[in-house]
Amino acid sequence: MNNEVKPNVYAAICPSRDVLALIGQKWVSLIVGGLDQQVLRFGELKRLCEGVSQKMLTQALRQLERDGIVSRLVCPDSGRLKVEYQLTELGESLVPVVQMAKAWAESALPSIEANRRSYHQHDVK
Repeated sequence: MNNEVKPNVYAAICPSRDVLALIGQKWVSLIVGGLDQQVLRFGELKRLCEGVSQKMLTQALRQLERDGIVSRLVCPDSGRLKVEYQLTELGESLVPVVQMAKAWAESALPSIEANRRSYHQHDVK
């Protein structure tokens, strides 16, 4: 993108849409939240993010590593490789956004569930 053009997610040609789509992915948000203030191995992340498949976790971690949000640390551990993941400085700057989205989702859930029930009751009739 031309450096003279200000990023604008509403513009069809702006690459910031890709960034917005990335952070909007369910597993990406959960990974970023899970790595807040801690370093985790792949298996620990998989257990933390209940329901994520190995394939989806691998894909999300690769995207986050590619974009500089997560760093992958490989260290020898008793003859085998130990891989750990941690947030980069850029990733840490995303944590407050993820925390706000999490808090909103959890607090809005009762209202949203009630609205869904109401919608479906009216939709069925």
